Amino acid sequence: MKHEELITNLPCWRGRPNVMTLSGGMTNENFVVTDQQGKYVVRVGDDSPEHLIMRSNELAASKAANAIGVSPEVIYSEPGILVIRFIDGKVCDEQTVRNMDMLPRIVNLMAGFHRQMPKHFASFPVMFWVFQVIRHYRNILTIYESHHLPIVDDLVSISNALEKAVGPVELVFGHNDLLAANFIDDGQKLWLIDFDYAGFNSPLFDLSNLASNNELSVEQERWMLETYYDEPLEDAVWRSYNAMKCASLLRETVWSMVSESVSSLDFDFQEYTRSNMARFERVYAEFRTGF
Repeated sequence: MKHEELITNLPCWRGRPNVMTLSGGMTNENFVVTDQQGKYVVRVGDDSPEHLIMRSNELAASKAANAIGVSPEVIYSEPGILVIRFIDGKVCDEQTVRNMDMLPRIVNLMAGFHRQMPKHFASFPVMFWVFQVIRHYRNILTIYESHHLPIVDDLVSISNALEKAVGPVELVFGHNDLLAANFIDDGQKLWLIDFDYAGFNSPLFDLSNLASNNELSVEQERWMLETYYDEPLEDAVWRSYNAMKCASLLRETVWSMVSESVSSLDFDFQEYTRSNMARFERVYAEFRTGF
């Protein structure tokens, strides 16, 4: 059964729904559905053991994020299907995130998200530790006999060294995939969506992930950390943050390597791998030189 037919037959609609494809998903397929009651987004995607995605975790995180007021309401769910209310607003891009009218709103949202989510998250507690994720991806690339294997062990060795450089961390509940398109501005309120990788983590991962995905300047990064922690930035925190930023880019690179082998979505993962590898190599070289 095609996804459109499957969605049309869901029991949550009033009247016959209109189903339209929504572009942008990298681990699932998205659709906009309109019925007699309103407008919704339908996310279609199964569990992905290769990417450590559990849709039950995504559902629990989506409900918790709605409970704290940062994500739209969950209307309906069943295995492989998540229906949420449509947010009529502007999907952010990297330039928007870098704008100093927007960045403070994002940092404020994330500070509240990190500390309020555990109070409402009603599921088995999932941990997203980027360094273990990278080790997991090494195993998946081996199973699929990826053409990237000749460099993977070296990348894992770098990751292990970065893990030591990060040092002890605070734990919060993280989003762990802060691409610009996961923020929606409706003109009055900023929303956060897509919780495929949500789980407990260091706040430094979300902050460095936000910076690396959206190419914040060094000045913006330092401002972000001082604003988030509400105190002057210490050298040890700056070093730990920059090690985590390298790990964030490395994880995105090996994520894409795995996606080259396992994904059926129409997306140029090979080019995505190349672009992320270039960004990782640049930031890692700066880290090694600066510290």
